[in-house]
Amino acid sequence: MFSIERDGEEHRKLHYKDVNCVGCGICVDVCPTSSLRLGPIVPIARGLIEMDLVSITEDSCVYCGLCSVACPFGALSLEINHDKIKKMDNYPFWETETNIDDEECIYCGRCYSVCPSDSILFERKLPDPVSLIRGEIDIDKDKCIYCGFCSDLCPAEAIIIKNEPLSSVDLLNNSIEVDLSKCVQCGVCKRICPESAIRQICSTCMLIDEIKVPEITGKTFISEESCVNCSWCSDICPVNAITITKPFEGNLELIENMEEGKICKGESCHACLDVCPCNAVNIENGKSVTNLDFCNLCGACVTACPQNIRILTRTDMKLTNINSDSWAEILNTILSGK
Repeated sequence: MFSIERDGEEHRKLHYKDVNCVGCGICVDVCPTSSLRLGPIVPIARGLIEMDLVSITEDSCVYCGLCSVACPFGALSLEINHDKIKKMDNYPFWETETNIDDEECIYCGRCYSVCPSDSILFERKLPDPVSLIRGEIDIDKDKCIYCGFCSDLCPAEAIIIKNEPLSSVDLLNNSIEVDLSKCVQCGVCKRICPESAIRQICSTCMLIDEIKVPEITGKTFISEESCVNCSWCSDICPVNAITITKPFEGNLELIENMEEGKICKGESCHACLDVCPCNAVNIENGKSVTNLDFCNLCGACVTACPQNIRILTRTDMKLTNINSDSWAEILNTILSGK
């Protein structure tokens, strides 16, 4: 992480957040003064080196903001007089979308479990099971021999047996209790008891119309700042409550050249797999395979590939409001093949 700033007629500050950086190198490609450099992304991704994926030469930076607007992932941010240019009408912006329809979300948590960038905050509140279960249970302590069968077999761990000696000569001080907040009225304890000491009646089925429908509440939130627009969440959502718009359209191919010895090394290399921020790369049958359904076409794998056999073609990008011809010329290089 770094921050550099310059005072003058305008106060300008460029801030870099490594936690948002995917190592794509787009900022390096568009920098007009070559002030930005991409570090060794593979060793960094593997945890062999602790350093930022991108570094900057402060003396040559002109604080133009090209890197800030070109970064689709919010890793770079330029402020002018303490206002971010990404919120200014006269600067380009990305029309990527990350949205969850709260009315459609059922709080299943599947999106949370697959997000590769930990960008989803998820919480849910389930109803108290006691409010959904009806029944009676009673233990005849005169019959109970405290064998522990019921306690050991209880699937809900609702039965507690305690054996405490009163003295060195007295019998054990036995106690047995049922935690009704845990009991599911399954009847296992009644069936296993060798002394028929347990009376249990489940009335849930008989009273089903009187028991209220379980209400599940919660909140699912996607952080746009850290989201990499991979679409794992929208793909796995069972109710189609999530909308993701990726920053690029295009294709990514693996083109080997046997004559020049440029072939995928698979498991012996796996650099592409290590740097992919989308978990879109797998090694199958000894070769790297990219699932384009989850790829955001950032190009980090292309930069990391030591064989230079990964070819990225971007045909469109969701960067809009480019009003300057000079900026348009530079920013359109993002669409060049890589």
